[in-house]
Amino acid sequence: MCRSIKTLRPPVLPEEATEDDIRAAALQYVRKVSGFRAPAAHNREVFERAVDEIAEATARLLDGLEVRGAHSGVRRQEREPQPDAV
Repeated sequence: MCRSIKTLRPPVLPEEATEDDIRAAALQYVRKVSGFRAPAAHNREVFERAVDEIAEATARLLDGLEVRGAHSGVRRQEREPQPDAV
């Protein structure tokens, strides 16, 4: 397991994971699996596509998880934007 990939769900992460958090974890995963920190030019497209696909799968996973007993049982997609306080 790549030790720099952190748990991205509450209550381990106090706030919801951001797109940047998800992408960083996906990048670390692809780096670990491929054995490349940065791909050569001829591998860049497949490397980036893998990062994108893993980030999307991670977002779907986090959106679908139901964490019982956590301080917030609201899924990421179900949250409504809050109007600014006047």
